[in-house]
Amino acid sequence: MSADIAILAGSGSLPEAVHQALPEAWIVTFEGVPVSISASNHTISARFEKLGSIFNDLRAKGVTRLVLAGAMARPQLDPSQLDPFMLSILPSLMEKLSSGDDTLLRYVIHLFETEGFAIVPASDVVGNLLMPQGPLVGKMDDYIPSDLVKADRILSVTAELDIGQAVVVEQGAVLGVETLQGTDALLGNVAGTSKQLRPFWGRGILVKRPKIGQDLRIDMPALGPKTVEAAAQAGLTAIIATPHHVLLLEREKTLDLARALQIAILGVDSQS
Repeated sequence: MSADIAILAGSGSLPEAVHQALPEAWIVTFEGVPVSISASNHTISARFEKLGSIFNDLRAKGVTRLVLAGAMARPQLDPSQLDPFMLSILPSLMEKLSSGDDTLLRYVIHLFETEGFAIVPASDVVGNLLMPQGPLVGKMDDYIPSDLVKADRILSVTAELDIGQAVVVEQGAVLGVETLQGTDALLGNVAGTSKQLRPFWGRGILVKRPKIGQDLRIDMPALGPKTVEAAAQAGLTAIIATPHHVLLLEREKTLDLARALQIAILGVDSQS
């Protein structure tokens, strides 16, 4: 593979999957972001405060394409460390940081593209990464469709408000909606809900979809082994995701775990 491409690495298993597909790519890691990725001679350590310096460094190395892979929390910027480029965009950046995730990510993409870098989706690099259509594990039980319709109605509203990508519904009861804390926190809250409030424990579903207008090049929803394990601990019976618009990480491990824990995984389009 050509070294004209760099991986901006966040946390989770996706950066390593991309690295395995692009072993010669430069890897950019950011201070304060935990990264699990195998050793590389092409690693660049960076700070969010010095984005202009990162652009210059990448251009000097011949990089023209970027893959943004893995999760990153909103950075806590140290004003004393800002480089000239960051100072020049600071007013607009602060405005975007106070907006929803989609607004911020679109702004980040605009910055990269304005600086001459093409954004390459991780799904274009790693084969067999996208959620397919239909059942992967288990089946669509009779009680699921009505809850799926309700879940999708909720997600259509939260998407417009740029709130989250997932919801848990159990026999008509809404047990939780994903917010800034993410899917793991959502499922943890569901697991901690009293069974007295859940007369249909074991029939809940997690529905995960991209938000309306979400740029899937850098922020595609994902599920993996942790999602399956957390869903089982939360007493859910199925995970439903949008085909071709959700990443299925560590595919074989995820599916094997789902079979072992009897969690259905279904690729179904939105019902709203």
